[in-house]
Amino acid sequence: MTPPPNSDAISNAAPFARGRPSLAESHASIAVPATGAWRRFFAFIGPGYLVAVGYMDPGNWATDLAGGSAFGYTLLAVVLLSSLMAILLQTLSARLGIAAKLDLAQACRARYGRKTTIVLWLLCEVAIIACDLAEVLGTAVALKLLFGLPLLAGVAITSFDVLLLLSLQRFGFRKLEAFIATLLVVIAGCFAYELWLARPDWGAVAGGLVPRPEIVTNPAMLYIAIGILGATVMPHNLYLHSSVVQTRKVAADDERGAIRLATIDTIVSLGLAFLINAAILILAASVFHTSGRTDVADIEQAHSLLSPMLGAGAASVVFALALLASGQNSTITGTLAGQIVMEGFLDLRLPVWLRRIVTRLLAIVPAALVIGIAGEGATTSLLVLSQVVLSLQLPFAVIPLVSFTSDRRMMGEFSSPWALRIAAWVVAAAIVVLNVKLLVGVITG
Repeated sequence: MTPPPNSDAISNAAPFARGRPSLAESHASIAVPATGAWRRFFAFIGPGYLVAVGYMDPGNWATDLAGGSAFGYTLLAVVLLSSLMAILLQTLSARLGIAAKLDLAQACRARYGRKTTIVLWLLCEVAIIACDLAEVLGTAVALKLLFGLPLLAGVAITSFDVLLLLSLQRFGFRKLEAFIATLLVVIAGCFAYELWLARPDWGAVAGGLVPRPEIVTNPAMLYIAIGILGATVMPHNLYLHSSVVQTRKVAADDERGAIRLATIDTIVSLGLAFLINAAILILAASVFHTSGRTDVADIEQAHSLLSPMLGAGAASVVFALALLASGQNSTITGTLAGQIVMEGFLDLRLPVWLRRIVTRLLAIVPAALVIGIAGEGATTSLLVLSQVVLSLQLPFAVIPLVSFTSDRRMMGEFSSPWALRIAAWVVAAAIVVLNVKLLVGVITG
């Protein structure tokens, strides 16, 4: 008797119509060699770095500066735990994209009813707008610090990021990844220089990596901590990673190897993101908190104080240069995520240039309105608030992701093993509990 076809393959394909891939212009455009460990590894380097951008965007700067100046090294433990959560969740996101051939938005549309899908899409758009608000404001602030441009002019200039993105992708997705990676190296180099000048107490830094109860019991510290969580574990990155990992052309019998390589890429790239996030907080703690300046939470204020407090004229310029690279990087990946979400949830297919303009305007218009109404002085408080909004949206991305990757019908033999499944649900529960505590705190004043 002829054996039946693989049941996992049937269950993967039958209930979940994959349809057209998101980012169709780049889908499966990068070949992965069948042999050669190092050649295969280098072929897979890239998606993790696109994701890592979101973990060191200007929103992170605002929360890390606020946390470091106000509480010293204490919240380093939150940065570390958030980074570990991010590595776990992004690994699941890549796993979904490779095994199920679906990005997270497409998986939601395949699994849930239309009303639920629309609600999840709207919540995700709110998160992307909040994220883009931070990225656009960060870029605008950097342009102001470097060239003296008004914030509104800087916001308008960031609208041309879409043209840069389009031009880079014309030369292939690898070129876009190389551009992103280059800017990441610039950011890392800038903070290495700043820490060399700051000479932090590395013993105190190590102590800050140990969690303390006051992080949860102190309302002011908890607010910043949840802002760090929202800035580090970013919901739109879960959609982004599950799509961009599919730019690799993986053979049908090579999915297990692809998942392993994607996991390594994720761990290495988010490890770099952790070091940069930690560097921002360590810089604020070692320069401002130890000098009694516990009120420095404003990026512009930090910029103006760095040179005189460190005794190096270049310190402020290097800080602003890193901010510009961070904002430029994150606006590009944010635009990509907006395109993926729109295509995945709605199956809406528009010309590439029109999709990019629409997603860019969703960030530019709110940023311009906020600056026009609230004024330039509200920039930092808006950056921190945007990260809290991101944290509040996290459960609506994390819970479906953990559910899908635990589902054998969708993932086949690559569904999460029990240990990974338990760890993922613990992380999801922790995120929900922290957000509920934040909401209760806000409601009760």
